[in-house]
Amino acid sequence: MTAKVFFSYSHRDEELRNELEIHLSTLKHQKIIETWHDRRIGSGKELDKEIDSNLEEADIVLLLVSPYFIASSYCYEIEMQRALEKHEKGEARVIPVILHPCDWHSTPFGKVLAMPTDGKPISKYPNPHDAFLEVAKAVRDAAKNISQENDTQPMLPSVVSSEKKKIIQKPRSSNLRVKKDFSEREKDEFLEKSYEYIANHFEGSLEELESRNNVIKTKFKRIDANHFTATIYKNDKVASECKIWLGGRRSFSNGIAYSTNTSSNDNSLNESMSVENDGYDLFLKPMGMSFIRQGENGRGLLSQQGAAEYFWEILINPLQ
Repeated sequence: MTAKVFFSYSHRDEELRNELEIHLSTLKHQKIIETWHDRRIGSGKELDKEIDSNLEEADIVLLLVSPYFIASSYCYEIEMQRALEKHEKGEARVIPVILHPCDWHSTPFGKVLAMPTDGKPISKYPNPHDAFLEVAKAVRDAAKNISQENDTQPMLPSVVSSEKKKIIQKPRSSNLRVKKDFSEREKDEFLEKSYEYIANHFEGSLEELESRNNVIKTKFKRIDANHFTATIYKNDKVASECKIWLGGRRSFSNGIAYSTNTSSNDNSLNESMSVENDGYDLFLKPMGMSFIRQGENGRGLLSQQGAAEYFWEILINPLQ
């Protein structure tokens, strides 16, 4: 049996939903699951009707939890409530997936085992692929349990509805990407999310670096919403430090800036990242002042993770 997975999420978290769906690809290839979310609704279809229908058919419901999810009346009061009803009746499995830090423990789904482990937000992982892998394993386990339960149930005479006819898929091309124009708002939001990702990446990496090395101590400090510093001590002496800040696309730094001087003003920097695109997705492009390495795609364009690693390499380099 192929389990149907329903994504309940805020459109503000669409990028993370896309990443999670990529990590579920193995399960889809193996016909263990099939996935559905509201972006699958075709033109001319009624949104509420399509969402309700697919939620009712779902075997597994993934609640992609973030401040935006909790703030959404539709996600919280309609999709979540119905999903929990199905969960309590044994009609579906609900798995809360914590994307960002938020007050979720006191919500109705706070009693349900959340993923990743211990409900640690995916955005707090130095490498988010580790977190997505944990979620994928949880979905696999849930689908396996559902399949085993269905195998042990007594066989009942099947009733075929005339409305549920077998759908024959037509062959199609896999080359369906179309270039798009990105708005100023999309670029600004991408830059802000990228800064938060880099800050979380540094905080998590510093903690892990200290835990693995007895002679190393670290300090991560948020100066304000747009600035943070990172310091690495070796034998209680400063071995490397930096300041990273969000300057904005119209600032001197033209994006996210890096300085090896933690006490400098924002007009002095050693490296910076600006927002670029390849016609399909948004990326970060280093100015190239540090000469660390070129971009992941050969054109100097970096993902959020790639940009965080780029800056981290500058910081860790003096110790290596």
